[in-house]
Amino acid sequence: MDPVLLGEILAALMFFGVIGFLMLGFPVAFTLAGVSLLFAGVGLSVGVFDPSNFGALPNRYIGFMTNEVLVAVPLFIFMGVMLERSQIAEQLLLTMGKMFGNMRGGLGISVILVGAMLAASTGVVGATVVTMGLISLPAMLRAGYDPKLATGVICASGTLGQIIPPSTVLIFMGDMLSGINSQVQMAKGNFAPSPVSVGDLFAGALLPGILLVSLYLIFVLFKAATDPASCPATPVPPEEKGDLLREILVALVPPMLLILAVLGSILGGIATPTEAASVGAVGAMILAALRWRLSFTILRETVIATATITSMVFVILLGASVFSVVFRMMGGDNLVHEFLSNLPGGTLAAVAVVMLIMFFLGFILDTFEIIFIVIPITAPVLLALDVDPVWLGVLVGVNLQTSFLTPPFGFALFYLRGVAPADLPTSAIYKGILPFVLLQIVAIAILFIFPGIVTWLPRLVAG
Repeated sequence: MDPVLLGEILAALMFFGVIGFLMLGFPVAFTLAGVSLLFAGVGLSVGVFDPSNFGALPNRYIGFMTNEVLVAVPLFIFMGVMLERSQIAEQLLLTMGKMFGNMRGGLGISVILVGAMLAASTGVVGATVVTMGLISLPAMLRAGYDPKLATGVICASGTLGQIIPPSTVLIFMGDMLSGINSQVQMAKGNFAPSPVSVGDLFAGALLPGILLVSLYLIFVLFKAATDPASCPATPVPPEEKGDLLREILVALVPPMLLILAVLGSILGGIATPTEAASVGAVGAMILAALRWRLSFTILRETVIATATITSMVFVILLGASVFSVVFRMMGGDNLVHEFLSNLPGGTLAAVAVVMLIMFFLGFILDTFEIIFIVIPITAPVLLALDVDPVWLGVLVGVNLQTSFLTPPFGFALFYLRGVAPADLPTSAIYKGILPFVLLQIVAIAILFIFPGIVTWLPRLVAG
């Protein structure tokens, strides 16, 4: 058999082999590396893989670990965990509940707005879903909310941190797309390509994030108008209102200032994402101190949680690096290039197929797992077809937000199930997220049809 064809067959089998082992419940990072090494051995035995290709892996991985852009990841995670430990989310939720309690659907609107604010100040999905599940879900159920609507709103709002900056997913994608775009442009003879930065993706993701929040709010208002029994008003007793204006100022102003300091400095070109992340981390500690919540115990818990989450992400990145090397060296990238380039419908059809593949992978894989596997394989082909890298990155981000919601392995569903009342059926959570998954598909379609929603602000910022 032709060695090139044999290598492509092995590459395709390896891809599906990884998916199969993951569905059996094996750890992601070790599955990626282990299956890749297994197929590398098969490729070596039939003469379609050279083991010397592994020689660049140590330097490549050290490059990831010392990359100044990626240093922003643990800093933003620290910022998010610290804000969660300082109970800022709790105060926001309680205050927003008082603000909107007099209108039908008010608690749902409060959860969505708080989810958006926490996304813009933390970006840690697990912490947001758990916090809102502990505080808002009991209040919504006591108020007579439909359990499906209550759980759906909480899960969907908690995942906004995947697309609203500062998103750790966008940081990784920005770094990956920057390198891939440079290589593609140089291969096409453009030796001075326009750079793609994390700041560009942050700017490009702002309007899509607002679009998603708007769709969620419209859905809750629609439910309030058509099915008022599913989301009744929850008026606050006069004795509990207190000085509402003061509560609003205390709850809203500090996190808003932190958001402006972090995102404003990035979009304004004052600071890099890493520098802004350090400001955010220090700012989160200051806010915790002002609330008398900063202690050695909380700081220790925050550091441990940050190290755990960061280590998990980078271990997955190591396994994905092994997978990428084996897949590409056996000709898998050529197979993908031929498949996407020859699709009827051209470039848009190729992007649509990649989005569809990522959407279905979201049922069984985590966001980071998908981008570490799929982006290195498909992005070079799409960028060679002149797809805008910022548009592609944001479109992928919105798409992969659904991976937190789609069963059976949607992590937001697991987070909420862990803190929900025992008498709340899991089926209610699964049914509750379906309208929000559909809303995210609508958002993807809007961004697909109107790419200017993504590209306008980065171009404006760039002048």
